Amino acid sequence: METLLDLRPLFAILVSAAAAVAIAFTGRHPNLRETWSVLAAVVKFLLVASMAPGVLAGETYEVDLVQLAPGIELGLRVDAAGLLFALSASFLWILTSFYSMGYMRGLSEHKQTRFYAMLATCLSATIGLCFSANVLTFVVFYEILSVATYPLVIHAESEKAWRIGRQYLIYAITAGIALVGGTALIQQTAGTLDFAPGGFLDAGIGTGTLWVIFLCFFIGFGVKAGVMPLHSWLPNAMIAPTPVSALLHAVAVVKAGVFGFVRLVGYIFGPELLGDIGAATVLATFAAVTILLASCIALMKDDLKARLAYSTVGHLSYIVLGVALLVPHALLGAAFHMVTHAAMKITLFFCAGAIYVHTGKKKVSELDGIGRQMPVTLAAFGIGAVGLAGVPLVGGFVSKWYLAAGTVDAGALVFLGVLLLSGILNAAYLVPIVTRAFFRSSEAHPRFNEASLFMVIPISITAVLSLLLGTHPDGLFRFFSVAEAMVASVTGISFAGGGP
Repeated sequence: METLLDLRPLFAILVSAAAAVAIAFTGRHPNLRETWSVLAAVVKFLLVASMAPGVLAGETYEVDLVQLAPGIELGLRVDAAGLLFALSASFLWILTSFYSMGYMRGLSEHKQTRFYAMLATCLSATIGLCFSANVLTFVVFYEILSVATYPLVIHAESEKAWRIGRQYLIYAITAGIALVGGTALIQQTAGTLDFAPGGFLDAGIGTGTLWVIFLCFFIGFGVKAGVMPLHSWLPNAMIAPTPVSALLHAVAVVKAGVFGFVRLVGYIFGPELLGDIGAATVLATFAAVTILLASCIALMKDDLKARLAYSTVGHLSYIVLGVALLVPHALLGAAFHMVTHAAMKITLFFCAGAIYVHTGKKKVSELDGIGRQMPVTLAAFGIGAVGLAGVPLVGGFVSKWYLAAGTVDAGALVFLGVLLLSGILNAAYLVPIVTRAFFRSSEAHPRFNEASLFMVIPISITAVLSLLLGTHPDGLFRFFSVAEAMVASVTGISFAGGGP
């Protein structure tokens, strides 16, 4: 593997940070303000995508930022794991930028300048943690992301929004304290914080100390990943505007949590050590319980965004379960599910937002016959719904297939049962939304009357992306190959390549 000095990782972070400043200074000119958002999103994605060929060829891009003390520094490194997350988040930010125009203008939302500026800041922090070279850099960007998300959570500035904002801060601060404590303990005991494929901690540190480190990071990452019982902030945060729910609570913020678990298992502890101390079993058990409980709660929610929120809680733990199984197929399924879930869930949130902006409806029970009025939107919702349930030809089937294969490889058939049962539950709480939209009649909905094209076009693109990930997993941006490269670096086992 060749390591190269390259400034593209830094530029990928700075471009959206610069856009946040430009947005703040041009707030009185909406068209210019939103142009900065779109332009930064496109440039960010191009910078990230330009590094994919090199990473797939075995290259690693690095840049040192600042040395805080001997052996303690902030630095960036682009590897397959970070690239996979960054490709997904940066591409979907482009679509969210356009979607946000239709949503925010359609509702005449207040403080749109703050909204766009903080959204850009969040994406800057997300790419920073994607490309972090060590634990300390990761934690710094992780905390920046937590702080930058707060203004988006309390965007409505209602009494309820302020209350939920306080809850979010309590969770975020608790997670931050846990991460800082775990980071300090690693530095003291291991003498390094640099991520290493296969992990850099060893049994010589002592089982008790290793468990303390694990618990610190379990709390720190488990909060954003929505692992029960650390999850309650996430459904409540759906009070934020739908573009926030779509990108940050289905793609970036919550994915930062599960990406943290990828780093914890694959690049801090290593699969072998985590299995030896028994922590992997604990992590898998929490994930399995979360998957089933979240799915059952989703069944009972009539509010559409709340139902999607609990679906997110469950599907994030698919990824946690995959990394906790410690076998290559499960790791591959977990890595690819980061991408497929992002595409499918952002589609569903986009659809929920379009329905609300265009009709004012927020409850599932109000959607009878709406498919006749908004056929494109509800057809896209249907694609996302069956994809999350694991139906073939949509991306969710591919990632779930590898997760299921991983449970067999690990001899953990109880977790195979969890995956199969949760797939049925996914279908039970999502597919009826589609059937009632198209097959129940309602005089309240006129024939064909879709939302703004600023919303419908991004919805259509993410729905098509969900299909492409199911039919040609490696045909777009080499997502599957990057996921394979990540697994190979962690386990030393290479797949045949080129998709399933």
